[in-house]
Amino acid sequence: IMRIANQSIYDGITARLIATSDALQKANEIVSSGKRINHLSDDPVGLVQVLGLRSALSSMAQLQKNIATGRTWLNAGETALESVKELISDAKVLGLQMANGTVSAAEREAAAGQVNGILEQIVSLSNTQVNGQYLFSGTKTDVKPFEISYTAEDPTGVDYLGNGNPFAIRIGKDMDVPVGHDGKAVFGEVFQNLIDLRDALQNNDVDGISGSIPKLDVDFGRVINTVSGIGARGVRLDVKEKIIEDLNLSYQERKSDLEDADMLEAISELRARETAYEAALSSSAQVMRMSLLDYL
Repeated sequence: IMRIANQSIYDGITARLIATSDALQKANEIVSSGKRINHLSDDPVGLVQVLGLRSALSSMAQLQKNIATGRTWLNAGETALESVKELISDAKVLGLQMANGTVSAAEREAAAGQVNGILEQIVSLSNTQVNGQYLFSGTKTDVKPFEISYTAEDPTGVDYLGNGNPFAIRIGKDMDVPVGHDGKAVFGEVFQNLIDLRDALQNNDVDGISGSIPKLDVDFGRVINTVSGIGARGVRLDVKEKIIEDLNLSYQERKSDLEDADMLEAISELRARETAYEAALSSSAQVMRMSLLDYL
């Protein structure tokens, strides 16, 4: 009977030590991690909510990366097109000067060389890249959009190799913003119009020179409209970014409320558990020594 009673005592002591040790370990884990939820058993409902918030935060982080990429593309496109706009304006001014009846054929021949240079500069700008991807190729961002055809040393044509679908970024569910461009739509006939102006200058064709001016005006206006569109898209990105930042802060706070521990409370609980564990060890040792005396 004595041995059965002692066995029960030992079992009770062991169970109490295990429970006290588990509580101490849990309190220590909370203090170490700073989190009140470290396992599913800690708070099943809370953990599901935390996982949902983590997923939402991860998605928003990706959207923020997309917006940063989009802004880089828009800025690069705007910079390139501002230069294109200036070059078209230079060609138009040159055409107006050369259309004057007092200008000599030799001067027009020299001006033709300037127009050639303007054409090649605009083609170079139309092939602008960001991180190895072409801005004006539509969605064929790995393809150089414009290629010049030459006869002797003079450009005779410019071919578009991209497509008509501007590259876009995702900024929300079912919400995309184009940040690249359909190069054909942006540049239109500007290359051919410059070639025609050059040829008219080379041929001392005053009527041909004069006829090119209105066409360059159309090209200039189209580029201005494209730049304005870039500005509008930039505003959309700014608005979306602000919404995401606000949501991100809200979700971070909610996630913190759910899983972060109150550290003062957690440290106090750890100390209490340490005291309880030490007391359990001490009392267990005393009881076990008293039980051993029964066999002496």
